Amino acid sequence: MDVNSHYFQGVTLLVTHYNRSRSLERLLQTFKDRNCAFEDIVVSDDGSKPEHLQALNELKDRYPFRLITTPQNKGLGNNINKGQDAVRTAYTLYIQEDFVPATDFAEHFTDALGMMEQEKSLDIVRFYAYSAYPYLKPYAKGFSEMLIKPWFLNYRKIYYYSDHPHLRRSSFFTKFGRYAEGMKGDKTEYRMCVSFIQNKGRGLFYDDFRNLFTQDNEQEPSTMTRSEWKQSPSPAIALVRDVYRQIKYNYDILFSKYSLK
Repeated sequence: MDVNSHYFQGVTLLVTHYNRSRSLERLLQTFKDRNCAFEDIVVSDDGSKPEHLQALNELKDRYPFRLITTPQNKGLGNNINKGQDAVRTAYTLYIQEDFVPATDFAEHFTDALGMMEQEKSLDIVRFYAYSAYPYLKPYAKGFSEMLIKPWFLNYRKIYYYSDHPHLRRSSFFTKFGRYAEGMKGDKTEYRMCVSFIQNKGRGLFYDDFRNLFTQDNEQEPSTMTRSEWKQSPSPAIALVRDVYRQIKYNYDILFSKYSLK
């Protein structure tokens, strides 16, 4: 291996994929261009169309990944579950196929991995978000620790966990349970957010979160749909939405029993 390469032993790159084979190719090629290599790569496909499955099998000849498939689409929860089940290393770098790592990814990922190896109580290190986590305490090397207390009023505290790019221990399911299946992807993620809080997860957040990864799905748009009221820019609807979320999120954290574990 070239002396300038970055080999992340003990780490599996887990990529979830659905009908976006060109995006997957771009992600894998970008890691190659960044001289980043992982002990293993797992691509978990959620029943893509035949033309995308054919593309995946062709990509296997160029990139060293294991392809985990299913005969029919079963949703985000199943896709992450079967992909994580295939991981054999101590750490998992989880990324959806439409993300692209920045040129300085290796440097900051090395820092994140080192901190998780040193501090065994850390469960996750997050690298990307649409907005900053609301409660942060400076930690080290450009990362902050996410904080959460019952009296914190910003309802965005629910995103203590996110399925955006992150590093986690591969024993994640043991502490937090498996992803909920048989429902829309945003509900699957929400239930894991609640489980992460209820089971006292601990994690770090990369301060410069807008610049370590970019999300590019213009050529291959996301297939996930959300209800209109969740997206409406109307001030009146936004107010109702925020009040609803404040009540629901806190209630679910305190009382819900989703039985993920």
